[in-house]
Amino acid sequence: MSKGKLAKFADMATYENVFQYPYRALEDVSFPIQGHWHEQYFHNQNPIVLELGCGKGEYTVGLAKMFPDVNFIGVDIKGARMWTGATQALQEGLKNVAFLRTNIEIIDRFFAPGEVSEIWLTFSDPQMKNPRKRLTSTWFLNRYRHFLSDGGFVHVKTDSNFLFTYTTLLVEKNRLPVLVKTTDLYATASKDSIAASIQTYYEGMWMSRGISIKYLKFCLPHDGELEEPDVEIELDDYRSYHRSKRSSKDTAK
Repeated sequence: MSKGKLAKFADMATYENVFQYPYRALEDVSFPIQGHWHEQYFHNQNPIVLELGCGKGEYTVGLAKMFPDVNFIGVDIKGARMWTGATQALQEGLKNVAFLRTNIEIIDRFFAPGEVSEIWLTFSDPQMKNPRKRLTSTWFLNRYRHFLSDGGFVHVKTDSNFLFTYTTLLVEKNRLPVLVKTTDLYATASKDSIAASIQTYYEGMWMSRGISIKYLKFCLPHDGELEEPDVEIELDDYRSYHRSKRSSKDTAK
């Protein structure tokens, strides 16, 4: 029998690779190692990469195993899910992995300018009704600029045609440099593609239903005011995986 939420939270409270700072925890204090992740946690000067909305941490752990000379931090507010990746990282002795349980809306409170090299957004909620909550919105990109190195990479991997289209239009409108763009990652990726090297359980479910995986990699320079695309985008016509119905139609155009 798998552990319940209370048992997982009890474990997390003892894990040396987990930092738990939900919004209320930072109301009167600052994060103690902001700007000092290299010295006080990782004990090296290797690049730091974030996975925002990491869920069970499959990408955070998977990438850390692939790139031992890079530091990875998985960020999410769902501690019971994060427990899976945090536990695996401890059991496998991965020293280049950490997990931060917090609200992504305040992510800029945890890192100093230039402290992060890359950001991964893996299967983020497309937030079709609330543009500001989209993790690729100008509201979030401006926060990423506070700590992401100038011109640092942002990776977007998604099943959502809506989120992919929205992000593509935003990137084009703001002339952000694009390195990779595909509406069907596994049909076009080379064998050594990092984005195609890790596949989650739910990612496999979406693909089995005929939903293609989209991927976009772009640079985020610090200069210039970011603008939202003023275009109506077709909504995804399927429901999220945990609900009762889901179309097998591929929404990619």
